[in-house]
Amino acid sequence: MYKNIQKKLDLGQTIILDGGTGTDIQRRGVPMSGETWCADANLTHPGTVQAVHEDYIAAGADIIIANTFATSALLFNNLKRDEDLLEIDRVAVKIARTAVAAKNSQVAVAGSISTMRPMVTGSDRNNLGVSWPEADARRLFQRKADNLARTGVDLIMMELMRDCDYALWATEAAMKTGLPVWIGVSAERRDDGALVGFGRPEFLFEDVVKTLAATKPAVISVMHTSANDTAAAIDVVRRHWDGPLGTYPESGYFKSPDWVFVDVIPPPLLVEHSRMWETQGASIFGGCCGIGPDHIAALSKEFKA
Repeated sequence: MYKNIQKKLDLGQTIILDGGTGTDIQRRGVPMSGETWCADANLTHPGTVQAVHEDYIAAGADIIIANTFATSALLFNNLKRDEDLLEIDRVAVKIARTAVAAKNSQVAVAGSISTMRPMVTGSDRNNLGVSWPEADARRLFQRKADNLARTGVDLIMMELMRDCDYALWATEAAMKTGLPVWIGVSAERRDDGALVGFGRPEFLFEDVVKTLAATKPAVISVMHTSANDTAAAIDVVRRHWDGPLGTYPESGYFKSPDWVFVDVIPPPLLVEHSRMWETQGASIFGGCCGIGPDHIAALSKEFKA
């Protein structure tokens, strides 16, 4: 399925991504775990996960992302669930493929890799006190990436990349699979106004982008970033990357284990923002946490008309 995506990239055509899979699973009533967020929903509520994917396909997404963000190699290692991770990812990709077949679609299926660690309860912060030596972290990331490749995903999405250590190690593991790798970088404002990696204020966003752009991915996207900061983040990306560029912002906030749907961007406003980001060079549009099928339908209608 990736050949269709590659053709669009080569021609500079618009590509529509899906929205927030985990948050839409929650929105449909599936309880979120304080340890693994939406990961175990693949096992406990596969029908709901499939329905989310199908709705994004129906809304016009060209790529759906299997529900593998929360099966973080670091998180599951900390929970002593390394083998569970492999099985959950196999199930997640199978669910996504089943959704594509059910809609008789040519949509590509991506596998997501994150650097998520145990969450601080009641917040959107990772517990940075839990860490791994570089060699161990690289081994865990490689294990997840290789497993995703074996499941037959069309590409790998590196999501919520926000630092120059774990994000780099994870990305290099994905690169070794030989699959197309799309990097999603995430930014937020530090108290002094500086743009930094989301949840990693010691890393300037500029340094994160420069480090990850050097791995030469297929695409770089600004994702899980406030729509208010996305334009500034794109400017940073463009200083270090002249390839295909995507945007998929979040809306609302995480209060572990649940996403709080507060002040969610209306679909017309997301379209308006996306048109502005298009003037900065973006050609790939979608949504992250808090963004649902209605948003993707609006983007598809606007950009595919």
